[in-house]
Amino acid sequence: MTDPNTPAAAPRGKRTDARRNERVLLDAAAAVFVTRGVDAPVRLIAAEAGVGMGTIYRHFPTRPALIAAVYRHQVEALAEAGPTLLREAAEPSAALRRWVAGFVDFLVTKHGLAGAMGADADGADALHRYFLDQLVPVCDTLLHAALGDTGTERISGFMLMRGIGNLCIGAGNDARYDAGRLVDLLVTGLLATEQPSGRSRSAGNAAH
Repeated sequence: MTDPNTPAAAPRGKRTDARRNERVLLDAAAAVFVTRGVDAPVRLIAAEAGVGMGTIYRHFPTRPALIAAVYRHQVEALAEAGPTLLREAAEPSAALRRWVAGFVDFLVTKHGLAGAMGADADGADALHRYFLDQLVPVCDTLLHAALGDTGTERISGFMLMRGIGNLCIGAGNDARYDAGRLVDLLVTGLLATEQPSGRSRSAGNAAH
């Protein structure tokens, strides 16, 4: 017989539900930030998540808290996506392309982070270090799988991420500029010059 004084298992279930609900909110906020920027009204995030605005504020009482949480959530998702894409994609080059596309979306949020954090420079710096620690190794692994040893001697994950970041500055401010398309051209150029064996694609084709 169950002792009525024994704590029930419900609190653990509630914690699991709370984490799941928070992930839903963060996914919704990330989607809105990508299309509308980090200054998007909270009502749009609530509508995307299918909840009331009060639910958003209970989880994230301030906009900086929400943006920082979205930032970490996206970093974690990108870090987890790298190995998954390498396992599931038909070719390492396809895994690299898909990861880079996700990284471009992430950068839309990242570029609004400094302004959103306001005077919390230490907090912004800590998030940036977290971003580098988590994502540079993942990008290095994807590059090595797609380009081989010779290719990764020419470009590192840090270099590629920094270059993509520069191409994405101001993305969305001018309809004539498509940062995603330009980044895809950059990746196409990398893949066209190197194969995993280190031979150029043109040389490999000439051999046939």
